[in-house]
Parts: sequence; C-alpha cells; structure tokens
Amino acid sequence: MDVDERLRRTRGWLWVVVVGLFLSGVTAFPLEIEVRWLLRAAEPLADEVPALVGWVERVHVGLVETGDRYPFMRYGTDWLAFAHLVLAVAFWGPLRDPVRNVWVVQVGMIACAGIVPLALICGPVREIPWFWTVVDLSFAVGAFPPLWFAYRHIRVVEAQQAWQTDVAGSSTSEAFGPAGP
Repeated sequence: MDVDERLRRTRGWLWVVVVGLFLSGVTAFPLEIEVRWLLRAAEPLADEVPALVGWVERVHVGLVETGDRYPFMRYGTDWLAFAHLVLAVAFWGPLRDPVRNVWVVQVGMIACAGIVPLALICGPVREIPWFWTVVDLSFAVGAFPPLWFAYRHIRVVEAQQAWQTDVAGSSTSEAFGPAGP
C-alpha cells in the first residue's frame, strides 16, 4: 500500500472519531429533552426490560428536578459538550498532517483506555447500574479501534517517509563524495 493510500485511510479513521466526538458533544446540550424522548421510546418495553426503563425514568426525573431547582447544574453538561467539541477540533491537526500530529492520536487512545477505570470505579460509586456502565465503556470500545488503525497507518507512513529521506540523502552524498577534508 502506498503512502497516499495509507494517508487516505488514516484520515478516514480519524473522521470517524471526529464525527463521534462532534455528535456526542452536540447531544450533551439538550440532555433533558433527549432523555424524555428516550423514556417515551422505552416505555413500551417496560415489561421486557424494567430495569432499563426504570433507570431512564430515574435519570429523566433527576434531570428535570435538578434543572428546575438548580439550573446552574446544567452548566456542567454544557462544559462536557464543549469539551467533546474541542476534542473534535484537536483532531484537525492529525487530519492535516498525521505524522507530525500523531501525538493527538496517542492522547486519544490513552483517553479511551482511561474510560475503563473511570467507568468501573466511578460508576458504582455514583450508583450507576451495570448495564449503563457498559454503555459508557462502549465509548472506549467504539473510539479506540479507529484511533489504533489510524495510528498504525501513521507509523508506517512515518517509516516510509524516513526511508525515502535516507535514500535521497545517501544518493546525494554518493554523488558528491564523502564530506570533509
């Protein structure tokens, strides 16, 4: 596979991550509305999955009551949304120059790995049901593979570019002879 094809694939994988971050960011703003829609969609399943429907209802009540009594608490999810959007923008660097900005991809993979202990430790502490912790873990499972595939392509491109530079450098030195007196 040539460098151009690897760069095309790298950018494709990175766009998957950028779109995911963007969508998770913009959907964090209207949480109360979204959870209300989710509850309406889930209510017909109350007999089949009562724990799930009960949890969604509890979350909806919590969002409504907290928002009514303490509207400033919504500001926390506004910052969560903003952080996702900023992270999506951060991937503009690797989209433009993947080799030079590979560190952003590495940070993304580290963040994905960090989701696992955060969800497994803080979920139970915050009384998050296990099935919802699995949903949170799915963000790591969903984002890590495209980052890993992009990373692998970037490293191959980097090696190919280094090899081409070495070949070009050795051709030049051979043509002009050894340096020095």
